[in-house]
Amino acid sequence: MLPDSAGDAPLAGLTRAGDGPGASSRRSEVLPPPLPFYRKLCYAIGGAPYQMTGNALGFFLQIFLLDVVQLEPFHSSLLLFLGRAWDAVTDPAVGFLVSKSPRRKLGKLIPWIVFSTPFGVVFYCMVWFTPSDTMPVSLKFLWYLAMYCFFQTSMTCYHVPYSSLTMFLGGNQRDRDSATAYRMGVEVFSTLVGSGIQGQIVGRYHASMMESCSVPNGTLYNSTSPGLTDTLENTRRAYVIASVVLGSLYCMACLILFLGVKEQPGPLSPLGKAQLPFFHSLRIILGHQPYVWLLCGFLFMSLAFQITQGIFAFFCTHAAGLAGRFQHLVLIMLVVASLSIPFWQWFLVRFGKKPAVFVGLSLIIPALIVITLVSHNFLVFVFMVVLAGCSMAVLYLLPWSMLPDAVDDFRLKNPDCLNLEAFFYSFYVFFNKFAGGLSLGISTMSLHFAGYRASDCTHNPSVILTLRILMAPVPITLLLIAMAIFCFYPIDEERRKQMRVEMEEAGHWAKNENPG
Repeated sequence: MLPDSAGDAPLAGLTRAGDGPGASSRRSEVLPPPLPFYRKLCYAIGGAPYQMTGNALGFFLQIFLLDVVQLEPFHSSLLLFLGRAWDAVTDPAVGFLVSKSPRRKLGKLIPWIVFSTPFGVVFYCMVWFTPSDTMPVSLKFLWYLAMYCFFQTSMTCYHVPYSSLTMFLGGNQRDRDSATAYRMGVEVFSTLVGSGIQGQIVGRYHASMMESCSVPNGTLYNSTSPGLTDTLENTRRAYVIASVVLGSLYCMACLILFLGVKEQPGPLSPLGKAQLPFFHSLRIILGHQPYVWLLCGFLFMSLAFQITQGIFAFFCTHAAGLAGRFQHLVLIMLVVASLSIPFWQWFLVRFGKKPAVFVGLSLIIPALIVITLVSHNFLVFVFMVVLAGCSMAVLYLLPWSMLPDAVDDFRLKNPDCLNLEAFFYSFYVFFNKFAGGLSLGISTMSLHFAGYRASDCTHNPSVILTLRILMAPVPITLLLIAMAIFCFYPIDEERRKQMRVEMEEAGHWAKNENPG
């Protein structure tokens, strides 16, 4: 079980000059009741759809478009770039629309989550559907672009209000950190479920496709042999089956969230309609220094991990000699990441959030170096992905644990700017998606310029070199930039203690102003 009551142990017994018994009693009066376990769990389960679908797309979409749909690398990278450009519009726009939404019977955020779910499930399944081979390439490109954009829009309408819900669960700062830890634990487990289901269903078919390279001319799919055609059709069918299974889990997670969580307004977050216009809100939010430092660090950190994630299946298949076994490595990595979440929650409570970032991100660097230097050695890869899994847990837990602190800091410094939480979270979601699209675009365009062709069984040395560069030097450089940025992030443990005191005083003031 993830740490709960220890969430803010260093804050216990905090006093200030001038505080007396009367101040202590006033604080105890305004402290909200603790969050029950079931609400934390139901809230955490609600984060599963985003991670299940996102990681399935991250690990498998690139190899699906190139090797199964057989799009050219240029078309694949253009599709991913345009899809993320669409996200650049939808994430802030949805965040603003959510902030402008009135509070209804079901709440302000929950209706967005519930009504976007059916659309998200349908469009997710359509992303993995392969049109007829007789369809022109231009129409195939438009089909996948449309389905990808529709799914991303639906997921934005789900995830932006869901992530904003962190601020409206009730409880105090300790409860919120604990709920975030539960959420990250479930989300990492959901990546395990999503990537595991997808990998186990489609992995053996990819292995069968590579075995077809034994034909004399050394190329795939250029033969009319029924065996080759059947292998490709079976692979395409496996992707559709996997999407339906994950879509069903998507619906179940939304239902659990709806039944188990109720929005709770606070003194500085009344869950009303935002009154500021779009661009004025944008200027105020992006002018908040802690939030900007956090966004930039998160962008480079996420970009590094997602480049590695997107290229991992390709690297194992074409450079490391582990075709048909990469799905087992993905499972090991995600199991370790899931089991590491409680440790990192303890670490950040004991030593602080910024030290956890530096230690956690450093772990993956030697793992990436070894992976690029070793081939045809499954056991070495297992040890390295265990190390990478420990580091991946930090990516899931720390940014989302640090964001509420930046939002609290903003609300305390700008008490008249209310109901902008969805705006904060929408830009956070956008930067994560933008990093994913940019990473896939970089990797596919790099393969295009290196001369990669889906029909080749063996690749020229420039393709192998490109895969090795994308697997280690590029993400390591990005991680070092992220760690340098986090050095300037101003909210440390002392500032968090100070914010807790100020939030309690704000709650006491609000109670006196509205005694009824």
